[in-house]
Amino acid sequence: MPRVVSFGSVNIDRVAYVDQSTVDGLAATYDWFPAPGETVRVPDGIPPDFDRHVSETFLGGKGANQAVAAAAADADAALVGTIGDDHDDFGVLAELSGRGVDTEAVAVVEEEMGTAFVFVTPDGENHIAYYPGANRAATPEHAIRHLDGILAANCLLVQNELPTATTEHLLTSLRDVPDRPTVVVDPAPSTGAARLLDTGIADVVTPNKHEATLLTDALDGPETVIETRGEDTVVVTDGRRWEVSPPSVTPVDTTGAGDVFAGYLAARLAAGDDRDRAIRAATTAAALSTEHEGVQRAVPDRSTVTARLHR
Repeated sequence: MPRVVSFGSVNIDRVAYVDQSTVDGLAATYDWFPAPGETVRVPDGIPPDFDRHVSETFLGGKGANQAVAAAAADADAALVGTIGDDHDDFGVLAELSGRGVDTEAVAVVEEEMGTAFVFVTPDGENHIAYYPGANRAATPEHAIRHLDGILAANCLLVQNELPTATTEHLLTSLRDVPDRPTVVVDPAPSTGAARLLDTGIADVVTPNKHEATLLTDALDGPETVIETRGEDTVVVTDGRRWEVSPPSVTPVDTTGAGDVFAGYLAARLAAGDDRDRAIRAATTAAALSTEHEGVQRAVPDRSTVTARLHR
């Protein structure tokens, strides 16, 4: 079975389904409030008034989401990261294991779980404010401790919700390794993500439209860049420029669609699919995931994606 390792974050997603006027009010109050489709790291903590908007709580985090998506796409998926000592309150390990993710390399630290406040507007668009919490404890030493398991993977997924220096150290450690895994980098949050791309290790980068604009200079390299653009066509630059149209869906919640894309893409590349075929499967999976609330429970299984591709 193809193996995918996600080196990344685990969060508790606090989801608020709000009208556009609420988002406009928050953006006027907090100059850092995320734009549509943007994830913003808030290192000093989430404002307490955000809680009053919350209607649901899910397990999330880009690292965890992408591992779940890879498992749904029939990969042997593992997660490397750190979680808080309050993880039992949310059933974190049981839920990840139940979704087919190997959590052996997930360490428990004396810190609270990372938290993401996800504001979803009626059109399904999302604005994500992220407090790292226990994810800050993911150190270069933790990464290197699990390097053998990472090197045994066919594909490695990384994001920028862990400390950038830690992920940068891991990627740099792969520089001179023969037969290293294919590396897929999700440059979100975009702040500091250029450092990950500057390592020269990324084989594939998966920014959304907003991130691609902010990281234009850093994306001018030899890697394949796959720009996801919501319900619009996915734009692929790999020596040529071509597009993939997602299936027509009625979005309920676009949160995590990029994570579903990355996880599916990694799984299909690990399985030996050619890049074009893998991108088309990932595009379909991401679109189908927006038809349901949440992220991990919205990930379609491979048979559903395959059936839709053949329609």
